[in-house]
Amino acid sequence: MIMKRLMILLLVAAMFFSMLSCAKQEETQFEKYSEGFFGTFDTLTQVVGYAKSEEEFHSYVEKLRVQLEELHKLYDKYNEYEGINNIKTINDNAGIRPVKVDKRIIDLINFSKEWYAKTGGKTNISMGAVLEIWHDYREAGKADPEGAMLPPMELLLDAAQHTDINKVIVDEANSTVFLEDKDMRLDVGAIAKGYATELAVKVLKEDGFTSGIISPGGNIRVLDKPLDGVRERWGVGIQNPDAAIVSDDQSNLLDTIFINNSAVVSSGDYQRYYIVDGKVIHHLIDPQTLMPGEHYKAVTVLAKDSGIADFLSTTAFLLPYEESKALIESLDGIEAVWVMPDGSIKATEGMRKIMKSQGATGAK
Repeated sequence: MIMKRLMILLLVAAMFFSMLSCAKQEETQFEKYSEGFFGTFDTLTQVVGYAKSEEEFHSYVEKLRVQLEELHKLYDKYNEYEGINNIKTINDNAGIRPVKVDKRIIDLINFSKEWYAKTGGKTNISMGAVLEIWHDYREAGKADPEGAMLPPMELLLDAAQHTDINKVIVDEANSTVFLEDKDMRLDVGAIAKGYATELAVKVLKEDGFTSGIISPGGNIRVLDKPLDGVRERWGVGIQNPDAAIVSDDQSNLLDTIFINNSAVVSSGDYQRYYIVDGKVIHHLIDPQTLMPGEHYKAVTVLAKDSGIADFLSTTAFLLPYEESKALIESLDGIEAVWVMPDGSIKATEGMRKIMKSQGATGAK
């Protein structure tokens, strides 16, 4: 009887090690590749991942590029494209008529309205009238630093009268969007890149790309584990906001977190800004004050969905710390890091567990 049990144990062990060997053998069939392209969402998109050949990897990257380019055109508020009704088309027809649009625009607007209601209204896609003013003053200030100015508050207050998200009328049955207020403008910049990345990742995963990191302009979406037979998680760097203002050196990291099947998005005062009287004036505008948020230097959000991470990084940045922390902790599967104005760092308990500075690694 003892011999029989021993034989069974040895057989189970042999099967176990055989499975491990097969899994490792399968992983070693993959090689690591990297590639990038510029243009979609006006930024550099970088892709790192594992595939069985360079040709296969390139085919995934090309499919990603096509997907993001298409979504960029749909969510663009500045440019027209032949045969496409996009965000600009909706804005151009504010107060005039409903515009028939692609379902992906309908879905983005519904997603944004849903999360606006969930999170207290700090991230509002109908803030376009206010954000256009800030955009114009920022561009003028960058072109003429000596003459850089803040927008007059009366101008911003007037534009703020045209930001009621309830006046964004979505008719799903007819696939139309109508802005009831003729002076309202949509601006989906706080959500579009992350949302589009998530849509594109879904297509790539269905096509067989399951191990990689996709980073359109720093909006990072991580797929399954690296297929190097060593690591279980990818290491993702969190940008040091002070270093980012000085240079674009991506090695200037605040910390590294180890994740898979997740998205990491940061919002900070170092991303799009101009200088007025020696002060950095960034692009993240609080809908209450109509001025740039000043609670943090940066906020990084971790979520399973890139669209949610993008939306929440802006929202968390614009809320005072206690409110920001309470919001993040009230949502399942969401973690965050806050870089305070004095450079100190605060993080959720779940985020601390995966930070390199706290002892985390990507190893098995």
